Amino acid sequence: MTRQFFVGGNFKMNGSVKTITEIVQRLNDAKLDEKTEVVIAPPSLYLLLCREHLRKGIEVAAQNVFDKPNGAFTGEISVDQLKDSEITWALVGHSERRVILQEDDNFCASKTKAALDGGLGVILCIGESLEQREANKTIDVVTSQLKAVADRVQDWSKIVIAYEPIWAIGTGKVATTEQAQEVHAAIRKWLSSTVSSEASEKTRVIYGGSVSEKNCKDLAQQPDIDGFLVGGASLKPAFVDIINSHL
Repeated sequence: MTRQFFVGGNFKMNGSVKTITEIVQRLNDAKLDEKTEVVIAPPSLYLLLCREHLRKGIEVAAQNVFDKPNGAFTGEISVDQLKDSEITWALVGHSERRVILQEDDNFCASKTKAALDGGLGVILCIGESLEQREANKTIDVVTSQLKAVADRVQDWSKIVIAYEPIWAIGTGKVATTEQAQEVHAAIRKWLSSTVSSEASEKTRVIYGGSVSEKNCKDLAQQPDIDGFLVGGASLKPAFVDIINSHL
């Protein structure tokens, strides 16, 4: 089965009205691969700016979402608020939130379920630390993160799994194509045995971790890598090259 290639741009806590408007204009003007699904995730302050000015066919994601519908949760954004603003995706479980803000697997799973129940797509981030990789625990770690979601969610059709080894995020270190493909294949095998063969065949598993215009072509050729979640490079003109890496 052919899975649609997916490229997400996670701006993290970067950008201003000026620079994000320039990024949006660059994407609007670029000739992008029509077969690739493109989603950008600006800081929450700029979600509406992006949604208002981006051309049709490019979607916008929040970098975070809360698992309660409304109430006294200072600083959080609800699923309904995102939908009301025509934001169609949310990132959940990014390692920076898991590590810095101590978001555990169960909380990430609860947020994933809330987003899906409300009709959003979810870019579900998973990945291991350098210590875990060196201890040969990579597959155990990522499947444990996935199992927390599988315990709450049956329908994976609106989940995109983003495998991002923590040791490769923002470090310039990139998993080799063989390392990335090995983990992606293991994730797909786990989906088949734990969720369903349909989920294994249809769920897109994308790679993140210092993705650039220099390494994206080789990674894109791997059979179980269905796209990328791009960090720093999504702020640069090279993001267009990464989007078009599957051409």
